[in-house]
This record gives sequence, structure tokens and C-alpha cells, in this order.
Amino acid sequence: MVILQSVLAYAFMERHWQTVTRRLSAAVTQDIAALIDVAESYPQDKDYETLSRIASDRLGLDIEMLPPGPLPPPAPKPFFSILDSTLSREIRTQIGRPYWIDTVGRSNIIEVRIQLDKGVLRVLTRRSQAYASNSHIFLMWMLGTSFVLLSIAVIFLRNQIRPILKLAAAAESFGKGRDTDFRPRGAREVRQAGHAFIEMRRRIERAMEQRTAMLNGVSHDLRTILTRFKLSLALMDEDTPELDALKKDVDEMSRMLEAYLSFARGDAGEQSAPTDMGWLLEELKADAERQGHATEVTVSGDPVATVRPDAFKRCIANLVTNAVRHGNRIAITAARDPRWLTITVDDDGPGVPPDHREEVFKPFVRLDEARNVDEGGTGLGLAIARDIARSHGGDVVLGESPMGGLRALVRVPV
Repeated sequence: MVILQSVLAYAFMERHWQTVTRRLSAAVTQDIAALIDVAESYPQDKDYETLSRIASDRLGLDIEMLPPGPLPPPAPKPFFSILDSTLSREIRTQIGRPYWIDTVGRSNIIEVRIQLDKGVLRVLTRRSQAYASNSHIFLMWMLGTSFVLLSIAVIFLRNQIRPILKLAAAAESFGKGRDTDFRPRGAREVRQAGHAFIEMRRRIERAMEQRTAMLNGVSHDLRTILTRFKLSLALMDEDTPELDALKKDVDEMSRMLEAYLSFARGDAGEQSAPTDMGWLLEELKADAERQGHATEVTVSGDPVATVRPDAFKRCIANLVTNAVRHGNRIAITAARDPRWLTITVDDDGPGVPPDHREEVFKPFVRLDEARNVDEGGTGLGLAIARDIARSHGGDVVLGESPMGGLRALVRVPV
């Protein structure tokens, strides 16, 4: 709309305002040229009075023959004046004599002086005779209406954009696992997109509920079988040489089953809630110290963040467990700014080579294949941690720790 109005204003200036002013200035200049021809053809003094009367009555011009002398110095001209440039061009073209004009000294009067052989002809004329004085009113009216229309368009667009922004906010909140009330509004297309989002959210929630129900059923059946194994082993003779190995295998199967189900189940169904990070990290610190590892916790900023408490605790616990498994000293740091919550877990273990830091996030990948299963784990801890962090709209990245080992950094929006 702004471009259209600019084009229209330029066309008006070029085709109407300047054209009308040029024609008016040409007519006034022609009248002055005719008066000069008459004055030079009949130079008697008495004819100047008759010429002045005819110019006033017939042409609307007030003329006076001044004594010979130099023209005044050029009068100051405005920065943008169609009248000055147009009238000067017409005088140079039609009269071709030295001239002096003043279009700003008197508000409604234009003064023109022409150098003649026997004197200086001074001509006073109304501004409206040489200039389209009412054109700027039309231009201001056009600009005013354009401003009103532009304001209405901006208000209309804001009302149309607001539902789109709400839809984007609802989609972002749903991606972070937060339940947000959203009602489609706005234009028909925006409402259609809103209804499609609501239907998609329902399908995803229904699929997650079905998956959770299926995993609960599977876990119940598998736990039942493992419980039978444990009971059978408990009833066996203690002198059986393979008993300890069988118990160890059953315990390992139970631990692996819980890890697999935890990875497959994710954090479905849990609602976000304000959570005190200081309390959560202190609890993880106590668990690590019970295993004989020196642990430090540092929290800066507001310790309360909106997350899914159990899932986020499992995310940080997996990182701390990984640090406990491979290091002796652990440092946990939490910092929050207006947009992000950042938690780092540092250890003094052997670390992970840079070219393998993304690979360890893949399910069932373990870099310590030379170790036994008890030390190496199931290969799902980091995968679960990243999956939980990404479900919160953040991520987990690995780096080199100042303590010489591995640094795991969790960053989620608040």
C-alpha cells in the first residue's frame, strides 16, 4: 500500500501539479512578453499609464516601469519549489532577457523584474495565476486518507497475525510437553490450521497413551516371568554351582528390562510443574556420595524451573550415573537466565574422544566394550537423557571437562 501511494503521489506530482503549474506560468510569461513588445513598440511615457491600466484590467498584472539600473541580487529560494523552477524556465525560454523573481517575499504576490533597454519592467501578479496553489491540498488529503487506510490495514493484520502467533506458541508448548489451552480464531484458513493442530495433538496424545498402555502390559508380563525365575532360583539348592551365575543373569535381565522400558516409554503422561533444581541436584549429590564419589553442587540464579520433574530427574541422574561410573570426582552446576536453564555435569574420568561424542547418544552404543556389562551399562543412559532434554525443547551435548574428564551439558528453555 505504501508503494502504491508513493507511485500515485509521484504520478500526481509529475502529471498534474507540475503540468498545471507549467501551463499557468507559461500563460503569465506570455502576457509579460506581450507587454514588453507593446512597451518597446510604443515607448512614449503616456502609453505606460495606458499599458498599466490594460494589464491590470485585462490581464490581472500590476506593472511599473522603473528607471534603468541593475537588478537586485537573487532572492533566497525554498529547497523545493515547483513555481521557482517552472517560472524561471519559462522566462528564459519566452523572454530571454535578464530577470529577477521573488516568490517568497510576499505571501500571495509574485514579483518579476525584466531588464529592458530603457529601464526595468516590474510585474506583480497573484500567486494563483502562475501556480496550482490548491494542488497540495489534494496531495495532503491523499496522504491523510492513505495514513488512515494504512492504520486500518495494520490493525486488521495484527488481528489476523495474533491467532497465528497463538498457534505457534501452542505448538511450541506442546513440543515442550506443556498443556496449553488453545482455541482457533481469526480467518478461515487460520482456523483450519488451528483445528488441524488440535486434531494432530489429539492423535499424538492418543498414540502415546496406547504406547504407554502397551508397554505397561508388556512390562507386567515380563516382570511376572522374571519374578517366577527369582522364585525358582530361591527354591533351588544353595549348593548348586550355577546358582550364583543364574541369579546374576536374572538380576541383569531385570535391570536391562527396566532400562529398555524406560527408554521406550519416555516421559509420556507426566505434566510439567515448577521444580526446585537445588533440591533435585542435592538429592543426586547424596546418591553419588553414598557410592563414595566426592560431589560438588553449585546453583546460580532462580533454582525453580518448569519441567516434568520425574523425567528431568531421570535425565540428570543418567548423566550423574555415567560420571559416577567413570570418574572419582563430580561437579554439578546449574545456572538459569530469563530464557534457559543450563546444567553441567563434570567428572575427572577418561572422557570421550571428540569424534565419538555424538555416537554415544545412539541407543545401545557403548564405547567401553572391553569392560563387562556391569561396568558398561546398557548403552541407553545418554540416549534417554538426550531424548528427555529434547522433549523439553532443549538438548544434551558433550564436551571436555575442566576436571580432565567428560562434561555433559543440558540446556532446556524455561
